[in-house]
Amino acid sequence: MGIALCGAWSAQASAQAGASYAPPQAEGGPPPSEGPQGSSQRKPGEERYDRVGYAGYAGEGAGVFATSDLLPAGSHAEVTALDTGRTIIVAIRGGGSGLIDLSGAAAKQLGVTGNPAVRVRRVTASAQDAAQLAAGEPAPLRADAPQVLLVGLRRQLKDADTPKPQSAAVRRPARPAAATPVKQPKPAPAPASRATRGLFVQVAALSNVQRARALADQLGGVVRSAGNVHRVQTGPYPNAAAAQRARADAARRGYGDARVVSVP
Repeated sequence: MGIALCGAWSAQASAQAGASYAPPQAEGGPPPSEGPQGSSQRKPGEERYDRVGYAGYAGEGAGVFATSDLLPAGSHAEVTALDTGRTIIVAIRGGGSGLIDLSGAAAKQLGVTGNPAVRVRRVTASAQDAAQLAAGEPAPLRADAPQVLLVGLRRQLKDADTPKPQSAAVRRPARPAAATPVKQPKPAPAPASRATRGLFVQVAALSNVQRARALADQLGGVVRSAGNVHRVQTGPYPNAAAAQRARADAARRGYGDARVVSVP
């Protein structure tokens, strides 16, 4: 899967750069015209170099270059920023401190600072790119790495950074914790029964029991039924003055026939 992606990427770079662009060839592989299958081949006795890691800083200097302990001076490498996919080509000028150290100009062209996560791939630069780099000029940007490739490279970097798990020590099964007694909630006190005697305000007398109950629920009252007559009443009230105030309030709400009644 990774080989096919690299081939598609090189073809995209060639299309973006124009007819005059000659894509860099992966070191040790056949010319790009032979397709992605050849990109994994290498010359006898030669190791293909394609790794992920973190870039360092090579210091200020003229040109887009890099140093590396793993790549020989005079070679060229494609460097891809794993956060953006941006890709450049650099000239290797000598030994560095690790995977690759970028010059200030190289870091600027790549759009990175600090110690960015990168992919480093040794390539054979085209004559035009090699001449520009040797003259201290940056080579044209490569095509950005596609997201599907970046996802795989980031996973590869994460796997490389993950320390090997240590062998787990034999553990005895933990003793079950003592069960905490669950307190049963006390039953809620039963609501006090509503008084059925005293002073009430009779708001309406209806023949439909459903309408009477709906009105009683709305007013917070009760329904007293006698045959086909269903009386809606509110109360009881502690005294006549309170009952009269409730009757006046019911009248203001549209129940002009409301009256105070005494239920023995």
